[in-house]
Amino acid sequence: MKLFIGDLKYRLLVGFICWIALACFLHFREVRIEMLQINSTANKFIVAQVDFEFPDEEATIILKQDLLRDIGSIYQIDEREVRHCRFDFENILLKSSEFDKLASSYQQVYEAADAVENILIQLRFTDNKTLQKMKEFNLPVDRYLVFNPSKSGLLPSRYWGSQKNFSLKKELKDKFGVNANDNVINLVTQFFQNKDWLLIHDTSAEVHFKGLLDKHIPQKFTKVKAGSRIIGQGEPVTSKHVAMLQAMKQSLNETRNLLAPWIILGDLFLAFIFVGLAILFFHLDYEDILKSLQKLSLIVCIVILTLIFAKVIEYVLLSDAIMGEVIRFPLLVPFAAFLLTILINHRVALYISAFLSVILSVILAVDHSRFLVINLITAVVVIVSLRSLKKRMDVFTICGKCWLGSIPVIFSFNLLNNNLWSTFLVTDISGSLLFCFITAVLVVGILPILESIFKVMTDITLMEYMDPNNELLKRLSLEAPGTYQHSIALGNIAEIAANIIGANGLFCRVAALYHDLGKLNNAHYFTENQQSNVNIHQLLTPSESAQVIISHVKDGEAVARKYKLPQSFIDVINEHHGTTLVYYFYRKALEAKKDSTLVDEKAFRYPGPKPRSKEAAIIMLTDSVEAASRSIEETSEQALDELVDKIVKDKIDDGQFDECGLTFEELSILKKSMVKALISTRHVRVKYPEKEHAHS
Repeated sequence: MKLFIGDLKYRLLVGFICWIALACFLHFREVRIEMLQINSTANKFIVAQVDFEFPDEEATIILKQDLLRDIGSIYQIDEREVRHCRFDFENILLKSSEFDKLASSYQQVYEAADAVENILIQLRFTDNKTLQKMKEFNLPVDRYLVFNPSKSGLLPSRYWGSQKNFSLKKELKDKFGVNANDNVINLVTQFFQNKDWLLIHDTSAEVHFKGLLDKHIPQKFTKVKAGSRIIGQGEPVTSKHVAMLQAMKQSLNETRNLLAPWIILGDLFLAFIFVGLAILFFHLDYEDILKSLQKLSLIVCIVILTLIFAKVIEYVLLSDAIMGEVIRFPLLVPFAAFLLTILINHRVALYISAFLSVILSVILAVDHSRFLVINLITAVVVIVSLRSLKKRMDVFTICGKCWLGSIPVIFSFNLLNNNLWSTFLVTDISGSLLFCFITAVLVVGILPILESIFKVMTDITLMEYMDPNNELLKRLSLEAPGTYQHSIALGNIAEIAANIIGANGLFCRVAALYHDLGKLNNAHYFTENQQSNVNIHQLLTPSESAQVIISHVKDGEAVARKYKLPQSFIDVINEHHGTTLVYYFYRKALEAKKDSTLVDEKAFRYPGPKPRSKEAAIIMLTDSVEAASRSIEETSEQALDELVDKIVKDKIDDGQFDECGLTFEELSILKKSMVKALISTRHVRVKYPEKEHAHS
């Protein structure tokens, strides 16, 4: 009772984990907004669900065009003319008497001329409106002057004196400091200011300024009121419509307060409904799963793994716009269908697949109805195809069938959009192929891990243990050939019997191959391996013989653990004789002592435990029936029927089936199936006459 209560506690914990995990996935789901494809046609009318602002590229472009339209031309002094003027200044100065007066400062004269040359080359001229725009956007204007050139393009000499914000003389004083020679500065500035400069259009400066202005112009946002039309049915989709839908989705995400108590409570309640429906299903059809901590934990683990897989895929698709357009219907549920079918059974896999299809269509930002349909159909294809799974690499073949099953569905979706052919058809088929491949890789990688963690024997693993090249089976066939042949015969009969009552027939067949591993240690002590008429037990007392026979159970467990066989095989090794009596040697001991009180019956019983599963009980029963059938002379149906009835009755009277869950109806079915199997293997052949040799 304490064990049951402790197990219940852990099963409730597993259920609680499932509930909270599901609630978290529901709570942090993405807002679903149907995204339209540019240049496609809207198939329905869409209105704004909330007030929002969206980056209006069209309005921004118009704003930029209006601002740039007001920008005037930018001019500069012809650089060649400035350099030519500098050359003339030097020639005139050398010929002038003024140079003699400034001989002590000739170096300063040249430096001043260089400075003026650089200043004039750097100067730019534009209209007042353009200059104000530059200041408005905090662009550098320290070398810009207001001037609109005339048709001649000349900058008149009087212009220098009319500029309050610019003085050539001041520029030179700032450069050379307050101690600069005034005579030198006056001489240089007077020469350059008395020129009428030719202005040319500075295209590069104008393009650069417009580029800077374009970057500084803010994005124009347009407000949309809730209930306003975004796009009408049949309208062509533009980039503006897509921007509006994206902005509305972002606004919905921002207005959804994840910390609001009512929202949290709603998600918890919805998750509780889903978990409650699952519990109801298992209670009605698979109560053994509800009572099994192992199976319950495995199912919850697979469900959570699938939800994580789905959220990772959603994040990738939402992060990459191109991927999001290419993959519209991600195949996620077949992943869970694979694992559940292999590790649990087909019916549970079908129910959980439907359950996950609904859950994921609610959680993920996908087209709900189409996602649900294609995932459920492909999951069913996987479940049906998995009945023939025998090798791990067959997973890829079944994923290929899953992909083929998705193609008609995708084609149907395309027809529903009134298209016989479109680029979406190709991308959807390619995307489903990609997901089928990812599913195959994940299943092949994760399946062995789940088998190891939850101690589950899948058909794939069982088929691998059937390989005759397995080291233990090769040893058994060479060192204990009689036992090996007995195990093969036992396995065949047990598989047929188990399948009839709905037990795991393949497991019975494979486990039977290893059930007598302990006989490897003392193979010659067992009748089936004795090649001569010498029976070694004639040299032993009944008690010693019984102990040798009984020891093959513990020896088998030791060998199995040494070779790291699955625990389920070890359980069969320990349970296939239960606590039965080694009756042959017990009887001999009674005959020798002639007093039953002098013989300890416990010393002649196997240590157990009794079979705790239907498969272990079937192997126990088949083991006794197959061995006993070899000792009878008559192999008629009646004789075999009486033999099986006697063995079953003895096992029942001895209480060997008390813990395995077999019903009397199942035992009756097992008896009939074993008799039929024995008849087919013990049939009498026609005795052929000996060939007579002709006498000469």
